[in-house]
Amino acid sequence: MADQALDRQQDRERERDAILGALTPVLDGMVATFGPVCEVVLHDYRRPEQSVVAVAGAVTGRAVGGAMSEIGMRVLARGDDATDELNYLTRTASGNLVKASTMVLRDSTGTVFGALCVNVDVTAVGQAHALLGALAGLGDAAVEPPVTTYGNDIDSVVDAILDAHQLRRHQPWAALDRPRRLELFRSLDERGVFAVRRAVEQVAARLGISRASAYTYLSQARAGTTAPATDRTDEGAQP
Repeated sequence: MADQALDRQQDRERERDAILGALTPVLDGMVATFGPVCEVVLHDYRRPEQSVVAVAGAVTGRAVGGAMSEIGMRVLARGDDATDELNYLTRTASGNLVKASTMVLRDSTGTVFGALCVNVDVTAVGQAHALLGALAGLGDAAVEPPVTTYGNDIDSVVDAILDAHQLRRHQPWAALDRPRRLELFRSLDERGVFAVRRAVEQVAARLGISRASAYTYLSQARAGTTAPATDRTDEGAQP
């Protein structure tokens, strides 16, 4: 039975590799069709820290071997319940306006294992739209899209998520009460941060708490409890 299970797993891995291999040459064709404002990125979520297996175009500065963005983390966190996210607007850290679509990849069992992402730089279009609106006296009623961190280093992506949370709360970690600390860990977990290797250690270091305390907060956040942590190292001590 164990051998059969191993064989099935190996068959699934070969199938996933074949899907990625078949999609790889499609990337150049898409970019050739839409021009230099287009970027297409192929992700293998079996290795989230180095999920980029192919890339064509240069909109977000991705490179083969680079990490997924927080959008990819969100898909990873949803697992097989993940759905395509199509035609959404975001901004890069440098301010470029990007129209994007993230399409999940599934094997024959329905298991999500990757994604095909299309990013189109529409900065110039947005500027023209704003100019025409101003000339017409329509004002600027557009909703500002969120900033997405696209980095080839997974640590920079996790750091950006933590920074964004702190900016929204306008409070340092030490000023948060226990419910808000648990809320932070629950939010990070829902966004797929802890699916990344060493993310717990990285979050603990950023927050100035011990690794044991971080695991305690994560466990309690997943359990939906607000019981006090038994580890006394969460008062700012480092592991």
